[in-house]
Amino acid sequence: MFRSLPRLRLLPVVLVVATLLLGFKMSNVVMAVAGLGGAGSPISVALAEGGGHAAAPSSGGHAAAKPEDAKPAKVRPSPAAPATPVAVVPVGPTPQELEVLQQLGQRREAIDARAGEIERRADVLRAAEARLDQKLKEMKDLEALLDGLIKKHDEQQEAQLRSLVRIYENMKPKDAARIFEELDMATLLPVVEGMNERKLAPVMADMNPAKAKAITQELSKLRQLVSGGRPAKAG
Repeated sequence: MFRSLPRLRLLPVVLVVATLLLGFKMSNVVMAVAGLGGAGSPISVALAEGGGHAAAPSSGGHAAAKPEDAKPAKVRPSPAAPATPVAVVPVGPTPQELEVLQQLGQRREAIDARAGEIERRADVLRAAEARLDQKLKEMKDLEALLDGLIKKHDEQQEAQLRSLVRIYENMKPKDAARIFEELDMATLLPVVEGMNERKLAPVMADMNPAKAKAITQELSKLRQLVSGGRPAKAG
C-alpha cells in the first residue's frame, strides 16, 4: 500500500508536464503555419476555431491524442477581398482630331457667312421685286388713263367727223365739190368715206375729173384694208 502512493502522486505531475509540452509544441506549429500561410490560411483558421490548444486529456488518465491523429476541423472559406476600382483616365482628342474639328468649325463659319449673304441678297431681290410690282401697277394705271384719253379723243374726233359729214351732205353739190378740190387727201378721205353714197355722187360729178379719180382710188385702197386686203371684185 505504501509502495503505490508515490505512483499515484507522480501521475498528475506527468500529466501536467505532458500537457505543457503538448501546448508548447502546438504553439510552435501555429507560429510556423502562420509564418507560411498567413492568418487567412485554413490551418490557422482551424486552430483559431479550436482555441489554439489541443483537447484536454480525459479524466480516465489516457494519454492525449497526437495532433496528426486528430481529425481536421471544417475549414470556412475566407471572404473575397473587394476589388479595387480602376480609375478611368479620360483620353483627350488627338492632334489629327483637333485639326479636323478646327476645319469643321471654319467650314461651319463659312457656311453661316454664305447663308447670311444669300439671305441679304434675297432681301434685296424681294425689295426690288416689290418696287417692280409697284412700277408695273403704276404703268398699268397710266396705260388705262391713256386708253381712256385716246378713247375720249377718238370719240371727239368721230363726233367732229360726223358733224363735218352732215355739213357737206347738206351743202349744194357744186359748193361741196369746190371745197373738196382744195382739201388734201388725208383730210378728205374720212369725210368722203363717211358720206352717204347718194349724196356723194353729185358732189364728185361736179369735181375735177383728176381729183375725183384720185379720191376713187384712195377709197378703193381704204376699203381693201378695212375688208382684210381682199381686192374688190370687178363690176
